[in-house]
Amino acid sequence: MAVIIDGKKIAQDIRDEVKEQVALLNRQGTEVTLAVVLVGEDPASQVYVRNKEKACEYCGIRSRKILMPESTTQEGLLQVINGLNEDPGVNGILVQLPVPKQINADAVIRAISPLKDVDGFHPQSVGALSIGLPGFLPCTPAGIIQLLHRTGIEISGKECVIVGRSNIVGKPMGMLMLRENATVTIAHSRTKNLAEVCRRADILITAIGQPKFFTADYIKEGAVVIDCGMDRDENGKLCGDVDYSDVFDHTSAITPVPGGVGPMTVAMLMKNCAAAIELQR
Repeated sequence: MAVIIDGKKIAQDIRDEVKEQVALLNRQGTEVTLAVVLVGEDPASQVYVRNKEKACEYCGIRSRKILMPESTTQEGLLQVINGLNEDPGVNGILVQLPVPKQINADAVIRAISPLKDVDGFHPQSVGALSIGLPGFLPCTPAGIIQLLHRTGIEISGKECVIVGRSNIVGKPMGMLMLRENATVTIAHSRTKNLAEVCRRADILITAIGQPKFFTADYIKEGAVVIDCGMDRDENGKLCGDVDYSDVFDHTSAITPVPGGVGPMTVAMLMKNCAAAIELQR
């Protein structure tokens, strides 16, 4: 019988740990502050920002929301980011993506100080990850490592296949799994014989954004399946990249969608915010 990896519970455990950490910092006279910049009125982005605000409130982290109009110029946004970089009262900076088309997202990511880059997207953060130096870890991949550890799943020595090579999930996920001593393959849209490659995996991590793409044909018997997808099926119901009902009986452990990887991303953001204090010291 497969273990259902409960991302909601594990995320709650992490938020509780961060809450204790922040309370201790408060008693020492240190306040943790996250500044969230939202440009435009994208409905999904507004939901994500509200979720981050709620998590901050629970953990005792002060949240500063900066709303900017859809017409904001790149120069105007970079000026705001520079002000937050120089503000000693701000420990973490997050610009909610996507940004409007007149703004270059890469320039925005590079403008955030690496010491306040709680998303872990800055090239310096990525470089630190790749060579094992201290720095912020990207939230979704770091959350997946926590899911595996806290469910008692062994990573060292295992064959891990990651499908998807984005800068946000696929590439940093590969580096983190290497750090955990897994043998890593990163597959993508140009990979030949994808099902055959996936069937090698002791741990399969999917991040392609295609609803129910991965069926039992892609799964090695007894594999651990981590689904990073957040899609909608033909009935408009939330689902992942993995056909959960088809795959379930072939796995030893699996994340559901929703309730698996998703809750971990915000929890790990809170963990990064608390860790920012020590990094900045």
